Amino acid sequence: MSAPLPIIDVAIVGAGAAGIAAARRVADRGLSVLLIDALDRIGGRAWTVEAEGLPLDLGCGWLHSADRNPWVGQAEAMGHVVDRTSAAWRGQYRNIGFSAAEQHAAAEAFETFNQRLHDAPPPSDCARDALTPGDPWTGYIEALSSYMNGAQLGELSVADYRAYEDAATDLNWRLPAGYGHLIADHARNLPLALGTRVSAIVHDGDGVRLETDRGAIRARSAIVTVSTNMLANGSIRLPAAFDSVCHAAAHIPLGLADKLFLHMPDADALPPEQHLLGHPHRAETGSYYLRPLGRPAIECFFGGTAARALETEGQGCMAAFAIEELAALLGRPFAESLRPIAASSWAKVPSIGGSYSHALPGHSEARATLARPVDERIRIAGEACSPTDFSTAHGAYFSGIDAAEALISLLVRPSL
Repeated sequence: MSAPLPIIDVAIVGAGAAGIAAARRVADRGLSVLLIDALDRIGGRAWTVEAEGLPLDLGCGWLHSADRNPWVGQAEAMGHVVDRTSAAWRGQYRNIGFSAAEQHAAAEAFETFNQRLHDAPPPSDCARDALTPGDPWTGYIEALSSYMNGAQLGELSVADYRAYEDAATDLNWRLPAGYGHLIADHARNLPLALGTRVSAIVHDGDGVRLETDRGAIRARSAIVTVSTNMLANGSIRLPAAFDSVCHAAAHIPLGLADKLFLHMPDADALPPEQHLLGHPHRAETGSYYLRPLGRPAIECFFGGTAARALETEGQGCMAAFAIEELAALLGRPFAESLRPIAASSWAKVPSIGGSYSHALPGHSEARATLARPVDERIRIAGEACSPTDFSTAHGAYFSGIDAAEALISLLVRPSL
């Protein structure tokens, strides 16, 4: 007869920001924990890679709402430098391809659009229905939506968008060593089972059993932090009580935002901390951060339909697209000297399937359904569960902590 499996207090599926925050809280309370992830690395959508000696964030890269972002305190406690310089997103380097007058008009159009979303939201709850017909800056507004939400306005719930905007602050800071490295450091010395795909979680006596491609794992409780796309497509079979949760997840899909880093052979060719928008009248265009943190690189950002098309065509086409847009702005000789050194393809990651969540029109309430407890021993957590901080690593952090505290209360409560 084989020996019974050891029982873990809390098994956590998904070693991203939510899972790591939850695991650290559980471990700090003296309970046993195991972080499980289908990937062979930790961090999930927080991923820092090293290229040309540079730490480059292919996932989350900015400490949004930094004045209330818990990762700031974690960074400082672990000795990570926090860069507090302002972002250059709203500028256009030397007004190239986007005159000062055009920038002013575009900003006014976007502000008018945002004001309409707050003061007179369309009954459809669809952000696209708040656009002014014939507005020459529709492409610009759509491009901004693709960067912020990973989705175009026709896929976006106004109520959901407003919830984030109303709660966010204007402080956005960076981590020179990488956001992904910070989150990975937070998992230091925690027990891990990487490269392990969970296919089902079932009740097992007074606990749960996780079926994986490497055998079963027994636990007293579990936290599931996988993406909404994975919940919606049934990648993990959950008890019947979670049917409504998985249905809600289908209404909070992951948008798509991808990054490409181009190396500059001559760092002095451009000043640091500048920004360029590829084409101000086109929804499918890139946002280019020139020499972030003074580095010899250009950080290229694509979102929504542009990101999906470029992922389909491959990273070579993504680089070609970026170089072509930069050639029109900075000259072909300079653009053709650039070399791609790192890029993301988040929709192609089987265990994730995208970048960050957005609610579909008419479904902003799905976040509450996703986060609502339906099982005493199995909790759902992740950025998509946050009512206001979704799409961020700090939203994931708060959600993971909430799930951890609920299970800690369950597991350590005195018996009757």
